Amino acid sequence: MSDPRAAVVAELTQHAAAAAVLRIQTLFANDGRRAADFSIEAAGITLDYSKQRLTRDARQCLVRLAHASGLAARIEAMFNGAPINRTEHRAVLHCALRGHAHESLSVDGVPIAASVRAARTQMETIVTALRDQTWRGFSGAAITDIVHIGIGGSYLGPALACGALADPKPGPLRVQFVANVDGSDIASKLAVLDPARTLFIVASKSFTTPETALNARTAEAWLRAAGASHAALAQHFIAITARPALAHEFGIAPANCLPLWDWVGGRYSLWSAIGLPVALAIGMGGFEALLRGAAALDHHFRTADFAHNLPVLLALVGIWNNNSLGAESLAVIPYDERLALLPSYLQQLDMESNGKRVDLDGNLVAGATAPIVWGGTGTNVQHAFFQLLHQGTHQIPVDFILSLHNPHAPLGHHDMLVANCLAQAEALMTGRKIEPSEGIAPHRACPGNQASNLLLLDELTPTTLGALLALYEHKTFVQGVIWNINSFDQWGVELGKVLAESLLSEMSSGVIGAHDGSTAAALGRYLRSRK
Repeated sequence: MSDPRAAVVAELTQHAAAAAVLRIQTLFANDGRRAADFSIEAAGITLDYSKQRLTRDARQCLVRLAHASGLAARIEAMFNGAPINRTEHRAVLHCALRGHAHESLSVDGVPIAASVRAARTQMETIVTALRDQTWRGFSGAAITDIVHIGIGGSYLGPALACGALADPKPGPLRVQFVANVDGSDIASKLAVLDPARTLFIVASKSFTTPETALNARTAEAWLRAAGASHAALAQHFIAITARPALAHEFGIAPANCLPLWDWVGGRYSLWSAIGLPVALAIGMGGFEALLRGAAALDHHFRTADFAHNLPVLLALVGIWNNNSLGAESLAVIPYDERLALLPSYLQQLDMESNGKRVDLDGNLVAGATAPIVWGGTGTNVQHAFFQLLHQGTHQIPVDFILSLHNPHAPLGHHDMLVANCLAQAEALMTGRKIEPSEGIAPHRACPGNQASNLLLLDELTPTTLGALLALYEHKTFVQGVIWNINSFDQWGVELGKVLAESLLSEMSSGVIGAHDGSTAAALGRYLRSRK
């Protein structure tokens, strides 16, 4: 059977050859409507992708590629609960947690609506008790500090949202996060906390994640050393897990165990009870606004035609840069200190989802898949790696993200922030030509013609943050469909975990097993240092 995408891919190759000598400035000079026609707005977000080396004809070709890849059917399959995670035989229904579509959905014949509602009600009960300070610790004192213990998706999403949405004024609860197995991470948190006023959230789908389990045991020992009885530990722990029996064995009360489901992947789990720290930090109403923002973007994604579909177009621009123009990385630069964790969050979302070399049929993928995602906050990074963006030898597209209004920032500060963001995007495009009469002209010249997107939020709120994260989720999914890969498994993560368990066993026994010379030498040196 012939590939329906072959003719479209061949046409894209021709467009890419033409784009090799195309300057973005020329596209603007020849088209007075380019800025308007290469912008789209949905759910409180505006995407301006006019500073891409992309013509109208190439854009139309990319839209045809999406159709030829069967994207429409795959979108409906996801929203309808089909097991599109084929290697794990699971549905992918994180979107159902933020809309009303779950009312009619079933997984393996079991309706999910009741369990979703029950989990939300349980969250609300916990949030009310803690924010009203009626939840008491082992000494009778009110809980004032929350430490969320997780890693990967159970950490990055809530940590990002709490950092982005926290009110500058102190609230009733202080929320902190522990993820790294490095003991200095949890030790630095515990050193300044009062055990009698501290509650831990242990977030692990399996409740056996090694890093999370070790940090939870350290927290338990810290509480016991402070005088908490085993029975009193129930007042200081909440579990978010798909295996509540293991949480009960740990000593966490059934009423304090919130559910996770197999049909919600870790890096897509912010919308579940994993978002409990967000609700504790900003209130249940704020968390529900986060869900509404994501739901609005879901509706747009599911109903808008591809030529006017924000996630689809963002994904297609990425396909164009990655596969047609050969860009191997993507820099994400939020001009907002509150979004400092966004590049790290998107690293996991994109690279764990689409960092695959085998397609759905088990064959090697012909071209490149996920780009290397990295970045930082402006304006800090202008004094760090922007030198490479302006004068380096790599082609690196940039996503600039900017809030037009920040009620917490003095106007003079925000003016300078906005000016720098817009200036950097313009400078990357225009470059700088220096007259050769200047002796150091080659060193000062910037080639320009570097592509970028500009994502504008009217204001960073729970609603717009929800839409922004859903936008990038759907962008990742669309690209996975076009590459014909499974964006919802992560088998590559398992290998290192298995080897680490083997090494831990050897540390315990003191007997080094069969390893390469380098690993054996490093392990031997470590064992000697322990003595």
